[in-house]
Amino acid sequence: MIAPARVAAYQALLAVSNGRSDLPSAIEHARATLRDERDQALAADIATGVQRWRGAFDHLIVQFSKRSLDRLDPEIVEILRLSLYQLLHLTRVPAAAIVDDAVKMAGKAGKRSAAGLVNAVLRTASRRRGSLPLPPRPTDTTDREALLDYLSITLSHPRWLVERWLARFGFESTEKWLRFNNTPAPLTLRANTLVITAADLAARLAERDIATRSGHFGPCALLVESGNPLKSGLDIQPDWFVVQDEASQLVTLLAGPKPGPMLLDTCASPGGKATAFAAAVGAQGRVIACDVRARRMSLLRRTVARAAAANVWLVRADVLQALPFHVFFGDVVVDAPCSGLGTLRRDPDIRWRRLESDLPSLSAAQQRMLANAGDRVAHGGRLVYATCSSEPEENEQVADQFLARVSGFRAVDVRSVHPDLSPDLVDARGHFRTTPDLHGLEAFFGAVFERL
Repeated sequence: MIAPARVAAYQALLAVSNGRSDLPSAIEHARATLRDERDQALAADIATGVQRWRGAFDHLIVQFSKRSLDRLDPEIVEILRLSLYQLLHLTRVPAAAIVDDAVKMAGKAGKRSAAGLVNAVLRTASRRRGSLPLPPRPTDTTDREALLDYLSITLSHPRWLVERWLARFGFESTEKWLRFNNTPAPLTLRANTLVITAADLAARLAERDIATRSGHFGPCALLVESGNPLKSGLDIQPDWFVVQDEASQLVTLLAGPKPGPMLLDTCASPGGKATAFAAAVGAQGRVIACDVRARRMSLLRRTVARAAAANVWLVRADVLQALPFHVFFGDVVVDAPCSGLGTLRRDPDIRWRRLESDLPSLSAAQQRMLANAGDRVAHGGRLVYATCSSEPEENEQVADQFLARVSGFRAVDVRSVHPDLSPDLVDARGHFRTTPDLHGLEAFFGAVFERL
């Protein structure tokens, strides 16, 4: 019998490769097919690990099979990828069992003729675990092609993105960034200060054998070190915390310590920021949280309900169009849909789905969103623009275009916005910016404007 976790991971990987699903949705579906929590965790680990190391695995498959990937069936490629992940990155299962399961999976997939190739590739990989044919770390940092081979293949990132980062950040910072992206992300919580402080949350979790530590920069951030606060049966109230990346939490500080009394969050799903804004504006304030797709509105609704954020009102609206409000807001936030290239640690499949050619259209859409949102900012009010992208086309270039095209706004140095925002997170131009190499956080960007 093939291990159930491997079958579930295989189905998830096929869904991602076929373009039918993103990785989080595919993993969620795969986990639902498994009863055992250990199998659920293993399936998620395999699927995520394959996406992290796919570049290296594909290179090894080509080397060991002596065939290009386009000459192999997609099903066989996924079977080889997930088996290589278990062989090279996990140690709990004997190599012989992994190879045997892979051969059986090839047969189950209707590719029995490829069973010999699967067997040969995996046995070769197992035998050569200590000397894999991957580009070594160059000693000559002036050899650009050797640097790119090592960074893109051995550290498993698309070459076009590596070329960009190498040119902007240099070799050592780029290498550090890629290694960060290839490490599992910790479970990060934001204490829901509508009902509890971060210190009280940490204490209550500790009573339930869940160890946490404070975040690097986020005043309400807790990183889980052991235990699982999401596990059922622990007497944990659903409104105690929101699962939210620390860099994402920091974006909410850009609206200031006391925003409102009316704050508009234009791209609010999944709702982590909206519920943080709810605590900041207070019981007498209002947060109007918008999104456009029905699925995202449903997710937003669940997050707001779970957080017991009674002062958040939901409106389905598209910030790519003129917004359907006749009032003006003291604070308007555009956490814009973007490439997601700053979150490759948490969402490793994005690195293989995004292309450099995507950036101009994303930038154009972000500029439209920012202009439409700016129309609803009151005089003297603030407009916050943020992304989880590493690329200037989506960040400072959008901010610059907004100031050039829309009159009546000035840029605000974010150092002056919130006392809890560390100056270490502000770049030379006064923009909020986090990066893996400098801060140990995903790459987020933020700019603040004031309407004159």
